[in-house]
Amino acid sequence: MTETILTTGRLIIRNWREEDRDLFHEINSDPDVMEFFPRRRNRQESDELFDYLRKLIADTGLGFYALEHTETGDTLGFCGIMRTSHEPAIPDGTVEIGWRLAKRHWGAGYVSEAATALLQHGFDNHALKEIVAFTVPQNRRSRAVMERIGMTHHEDRDFDHPKVPATTPDFIRHVLYAISAPSAAGPIP
Repeated sequence: MTETILTTGRLIIRNWREEDRDLFHEINSDPDVMEFFPRRRNRQESDELFDYLRKLIADTGLGFYALEHTETGDTLGFCGIMRTSHEPAIPDGTVEIGWRLAKRHWGAGYVSEAATALLQHGFDNHALKEIVAFTVPQNRRSRAVMERIGMTHHEDRDFDHPKVPATTPDFIRHVLYAISAPSAAGPIP
């Protein structure tokens, strides 16, 4: 499989490289980036996830991909689509879209740009019928991105995340957004 998944006006969406390892740990351990997660990852946990994602992307073409700025060559964070399972709330094999950026890159529209392209990629190149995203209700930044990229909140599918420990009750309840493959009427917004 090729290293580059796709490109947008400002981004190269690609598999991770060894030189991205420090940035990956930075975003997974930053208290602001991880504000709405039950915990931050230490270096070993971050490295294990980094290695898992590199292999997953190489093997399946799906995963949380590195975002590289085309002009500067800087790695900004990640955005991607991958299969997930949080039974019984989210059936095995459901594809989610997710993202995380280093805080210094927030507010420039990189996630919306990458996510819009990746939704289209998932529908066109992986024949996906639906892509979901989920977060805690209080994560207004991520929810705003979900809405900007055309996803709709499905209140009837909100759920208690089965992998969030009871010791972090503020992070158990999750809202679910979804978008279906476009019809013959045209591309997604």
